[in-house]
Amino acid sequence: MEKTKIMWLAIFGVSIALGIASVLYLAHKIEKHGLLIVLAAAVICVLVLDLTNTIVIVVHFTVFLLVADLVSVIVRAVCHRDIFRAASIVAAAGCVICLVAGWILMHGLWETDYHLGTDKELGRLKIAQIADSHIGCGFSGKGFANRLEKIKATEPDILVITGDFVDDSTKKQDMIDACAALGQFRPRYGIYFCFGNHDKGYYSNERRGYSGEDLTAELEKNGVVVLEDESVLVDGRFYVIGRADAGYGGSNRKSIADLTADLDADRYMVVLDHQPTDYDAEEAAGVDLVLSGHTHGGQLWPLEYIQPLLSENDNVRGYECRGSTDFIVTDGISDWAVKFKTGCRSEFNFITISQSKK
Repeated sequence: MEKTKIMWLAIFGVSIALGIASVLYLAHKIEKHGLLIVLAAAVICVLVLDLTNTIVIVVHFTVFLLVADLVSVIVRAVCHRDIFRAASIVAAAGCVICLVAGWILMHGLWETDYHLGTDKELGRLKIAQIADSHIGCGFSGKGFANRLEKIKATEPDILVITGDFVDDSTKKQDMIDACAALGQFRPRYGIYFCFGNHDKGYYSNERRGYSGEDLTAELEKNGVVVLEDESVLVDGRFYVIGRADAGYGGSNRKSIADLTADLDADRYMVVLDHQPTDYDAEEAAGVDLVLSGHTHGGQLWPLEYIQPLLSENDNVRGYECRGSTDFIVTDGISDWAVKFKTGCRSEFNFITISQSKK
């Protein structure tokens, strides 16, 4: 996981540097009392939102205005016309539209459909997948319940939660409310959960008032099957295999080869693995479908394309097939810190698997 640590250090350092540079640039763009005006606006954003989202807003405005400056310079050189002011106004308006759209894409919920085939004796199976709800970050426990109603309407056979159901800052009551909402959802073959890197909490249990064990107990109380390096045969037709998180499990995490060694290879195998970092081994083990989250779809454009270069993730979003194994990474139904999605949208996956030749 060393590469991931480097990625986060790089993101943190670059974000701070971009934030400072953006403030100075925007201050320069304002003719009178520029620095004072920009700092005052930034302080208001921090109080209303937080530092992270303030940096996102400031950097976006800077990028849009930089593009406007570049266009203005080109027009002046070619057409000998001064459009600096008009270009700046258009750029500022475009940035506002972009951020408003990003806010909507983050706080809404969309269904993403996948249709897969298998030559195993499975029949037809409908899976709903969610991940990265980070309860309390984008919505409360009751807000999760509202979103779950939309998923219920699709009438899946099974619901799987591929990690980061809660966050380090999720309040205990929100966790309880979200688990209770799952208790009101009764898909035909049940609900299955694997841990993400935030579910057990990076800090002391006192910070949020409960432990990973408390979360497990609350989930199980509401009928959710928690799988951590475990598997279960469902309806005699398919396995659900839940892996320990690649970060939390560390060297103690079982290999996918060990997890599948005693399973019937003629049965369809669905693997829940929060972080999409073990594709080669999962393909070699011959599992049929691997469902992940963790990446948030890259969150902000163009991080979808940058993230693979800096992290250990095999994929950032969407579908990929390697050999006879299908892999799907969801963009998640919420976010960890940033309240905008300019490179993707909040989603749940609805996966239909039919018995047929691929």
